Amino acid sequence: MVNRMQFYIDGAWVDPAVKKSTAVVNPATEEAMYEVALGSKADVDKAVAAAKRAFATFSQTSREERVALFSKIIEIYKGRLKEIGAAVSDEMGAPLPMAEKLQAGAGLGHLMTTLDVLKNYHFEEPVGTAMVLREPIGVVGMITPWNWPLNQIACKVAPALAAGCTMILKPSEFTPTSALIFAEILHEAGVPKGVFNLVNGLGPEVGAAMSEHPDIDMISFTGSTRAGIDVAKRAAPTVKRVSQELGGKSPNVILEGADLT
Repeated sequence: MVNRMQFYIDGAWVDPAVKKSTAVVNPATEEAMYEVALGSKADVDKAVAAAKRAFATFSQTSREERVALFSKIIEIYKGRLKEIGAAVSDEMGAPLPMAEKLQAGAGLGHLMTTLDVLKNYHFEEPVGTAMVLREPIGVVGMITPWNWPLNQIACKVAPALAAGCTMILKPSEFTPTSALIFAEILHEAGVPKGVFNLVNGLGPEVGAAMSEHPDIDMISFTGSTRAGIDVAKRAAPTVKRVSQELGGKSPNVILEGADLT
């Protein structure tokens, strides 16, 4: 049973600082399916503190340790592929075959590709008379959208884990269940406490607190241009690194009379 009324912080499922929730609606039926807890700045502070503590040790783990961790994550993810697909189908109102093959499959693809890259990645590389060192940046805040939930989560979390970063994820409040399942997978795989943290919530509250937080070293955001501008402004005073993918383009407009057979 997925725990939708708690957050995953410091290796445990914990109650939010303030009890507040929102309904998650299936867009295909327009029916409310369940409630999910919404976080606050206090929850973000707790998650960031856990990630900062964990960074000291996780950043020093070896390639071999991270490869073994990824192998376990992938094994467990494969075992829950259909469950993830069903969750995405409900959250997005997407056809089940599409949700299983493309949505859940995309997340698995990112994990497997990252593992392949990690096995032979050059963290140290001589360039002329110099040596280039590639090191984890620190604590990463991740804000993901509703339209490719597992794809976006995995393509942010996987490279961060491979690099030795610790992280806080805020998935879209419209698609929280697939993210919660992902947190369960990481927990079962043995990801050390504090390395991965999940706080559900709204952008103006949880997203803003993450963007402004002085102990978050990088923000990775995918979403609207409007929200991206706000993230960049809030992040500027702490001079954290900001990586953004903003504003969809080239929509398909289906007109009346289109042959959909």
